[in-house]
Amino acid sequence: MARRKLVYEGKAKILYEGPEPGTFVQYFKDDATAGNGAKKDVIEGKGVLNNRLSEFFMTGLGNIGIPTHFIRRLNMREQLIRQVEIIPLEVIVRNFAAGSMAKRLGMEEGATLPRPIVEFSLKDDKLGDPLVPEEYIIAFGWASQQDMDDIVSMALRVNDFMSGVMFGVGIKLIDFKIEIGRIWDNDFMRLVVADEISPDSCRLWDVETGQKLDKDVFRQDLGSLSDAYTEVARRLGVLPSNVTHRPKPTLIN
Repeated sequence: MARRKLVYEGKAKILYEGPEPGTFVQYFKDDATAGNGAKKDVIEGKGVLNNRLSEFFMTGLGNIGIPTHFIRRLNMREQLIRQVEIIPLEVIVRNFAAGSMAKRLGMEEGATLPRPIVEFSLKDDKLGDPLVPEEYIIAFGWASQQDMDDIVSMALRVNDFMSGVMFGVGIKLIDFKIEIGRIWDNDFMRLVVADEISPDSCRLWDVETGQKLDKDVFRQDLGSLSDAYTEVARRLGVLPSNVTHRPKPTLIN
């Protein structure tokens, strides 16, 4: 079998040339990073979990009419996706104050926001993915005003879907980030949700206990990242067959 052509390797995923024109194979790695790569580790099974979880969310979005780059899952670590022109922005939706927003504004972690807030950051690790206002985005030609209106509308629809799904399994969606890509059909352009949706790109807290079930577990050394992601997958009913959830030891009095 011929070796596939590598197109791009990021911190958590690898893109290979797809079997058909206009497609990629997206491979999910076990690598975990924080602080733009300052902290690194390899978490066994993380790529398998993120592949299945991203499939779950992308499929759900497609079912309610939100277009994505996802075509189908190929195996435990890979999925077939459409080739898209990525808009160089991270689209962040916040329902509660946390992370950089809480620090920036001196807010208490977990404070409820008056409404979901959509922010944008420039995708550039060297610059630390700085926040950028819509005026910059439009002025520098990264997206048009119509694109921005459509992106905000799409991001809020994704938030409605994700919030409902998560709350249904006892998880609070604190915030998340997505990427948006363009797909061209002759002169017609469509915006689609791209990259991935997984605990790597969301903040997820248990509704009852406030326990963190996302990458903050790794960032803040709060325990096993594998256990946290496995718990999310278990609650959503998408636990891969080759990933077992290890019960926590119980205290015997």
